[in-house]
Amino acid sequence: MTALTLNLDSIAHLTHAQFRELCRDNRDVRLELTAEGELIVMPPTGWESGRRNANLTMDLGLWNRQVGLGIVFDSSTGFILPNGAVRSPDAAWVAKERITALNPNPDGFLPLAPDFVIELQSASDRLKTVQHKMQEYIDNGVRLGFLLNPQDRIVEIYRPGREVEVLLSPAEILGEDVLPGFVLNLKGIFED
Repeated sequence: MTALTLNLDSIAHLTHAQFRELCRDNRDVRLELTAEGELIVMPPTGWESGRRNANLTMDLGLWNRQVGLGIVFDSSTGFILPNGAVRSPDAAWVAKERITALNPNPDGFLPLAPDFVIELQSASDRLKTVQHKMQEYIDNGVRLGFLLNPQDRIVEIYRPGREVEVLLSPAEILGEDVLPGFVLNLKGIFED
């Protein structure tokens, strides 16, 4: 199943607080809010995407536990981007000092763009939609992003001020200077 986008302009423009309440009242539904105020309703992932997402978050979390440089987030975390969108990447990382400086409400969305994001394209995702979301992350301050397409074994690497780098069937990808020492082994993502 693909995501459903609802235009609510004719009845309301949701504030971030109202969107947070909507999410609280509908915990079994994964929702995002675009910068234009559209509500995106995403179906639960299939077991294969769920397995891959778990591997991504686990790998990022294990690296972070060793280096202690930041905080890792799973796909259920909402980030309020500077453009007003509330997005939930499949995996994300934020440098510890950025969160400490914010002192955010522990029950609210994080009002910042992560330093690093991963989006995993499922078989039902439209490539252009996920690529647009990745560019939105970069335009709003994300320093490094990986778009993983396991069906075609393609990785797109997004960085500010640079063209998207496309890798065909890489065995691993590096976290560069954003995630020093992080190596994402794609065996658990691209292979069954």
